Amino acid sequence: MHTEAVSFYSDGSQISALWRTPDEGSGPYRAIIQGPGWLGLKDAKLYVRYHEALTQAGFGVLVFDYRGFGDSEGERTISPPAQLQDLKNAVTYVTTRGDVDGDAIGVFGTGGTGGGNAILLAANDPRISAAVSQVPVADGRDWLHRMRSEDEWLEFLRLLDADRRERVTTGKSRLVHPREEIMVPTKERRATSVKADVDDRIPTAVPLSAADEILQYRPIEAARGLRTPLLVIGVEDDATTPTDHAQALFDAAAGPRQLIMQRHTSHYAAYDRYWESVTPRIVGWFDEHVTGGGVRIETVLAEDVTIEMLGDA
Repeated sequence: MHTEAVSFYSDGSQISALWRTPDEGSGPYRAIIQGPGWLGLKDAKLYVRYHEALTQAGFGVLVFDYRGFGDSEGERTISPPAQLQDLKNAVTYVTTRGDVDGDAIGVFGTGGTGGGNAILLAANDPRISAAVSQVPVADGRDWLHRMRSEDEWLEFLRLLDADRRERVTTGKSRLVHPREEIMVPTKERRATSVKADVDDRIPTAVPLSAADEILQYRPIEAARGLRTPLLVIGVEDDATTPTDHAQALFDAAAGPRQLIMQRHTSHYAAYDRYWESVTPRIVGWFDEHVTGGGVRIETVLAEDVTIEMLGDA
C-alpha cells in the first residue's frame, strides 16, 4: 500500500489527510472516504489493516483529521455539523484528483460518531454510492445519557445549562476533557490499547458547548428512508455504542442493506476477534456497490435485506 500525505480546505481550514492506493497501478481508482471515529486520528494503527484490504482490492482510500484534530487546522472542538462538512469537502477533493473515478465513491466510518457520520454523509451527498457504518452512534442524546447513572445524567444537564448561561453572558464555555467529561469511558475503554497510539495526541480540552452539538446528533433521522446501499456492523451487548443503535439504523434504511452482528465479544475486542470474517464483507460490499464507469444502476427488491450473526452458538 502506498501512502501519500495530502491536504484540502474545508470552510477555510486546511485539512490534513492521507491518500492510500495500491502498490501497483495508477488509477483511476474507486475511492473510499473515511473520517475517524470518536476522538480518532487519520494515522491510527487501527485503520491501517482496513486500508490495506481495500487497496489490495483496487480502491483508493482518503482518511483525514477532522478540523481541530491532529494535523488539521481549526478550533479544538467536536462539532458533528462541521465534521459532516469536512466529509463533503473530502468527497469534492477526491473528485479533483486525476487518479480517481468521480462516479465511484463510498464512505467508511467506524467507532461511535465515525459510524454515524458515514450515514449522515450517505444521506446528504448523492455522490456516495455505498456506506459502511461500524459500531455507530444513532442518537447522541441517548448515547450520552446511557453512559451515566440517572443522577449523573441530571447533574450533566445542570452543568450544560450553567454553561449556556455563562456563554451568553461572557462568550466563554467551560473547557472539559472530551473522553472523560462528555463521553464517559467504560472499564474496557480504560483498559484497551486499541487506540493507544493516538490517545496522547487527541484534544484534551474542548468547550463544553460541544456536548450541546452531540445532544442534537441524530444519524437515525438521516437513515430513515436512506436508499444508498448500507452495511451496518454492530456488537451484541455493546457497552460503548449501544447495540440497538446499530439495529435501529439498519431497520430505518430503505435501500439494499446488510447487518452484521458480532456475538460473544465486546466493542474493542471485536476489532481483532472478527477481523478476518468482517473485513472481506466490508470490501465485498464496496466492490458490489461502488462500481463507477459513468453508469449507475440501482435495483432494490423487497428481499434485498440480509442479517448475519457472527459467533459461536
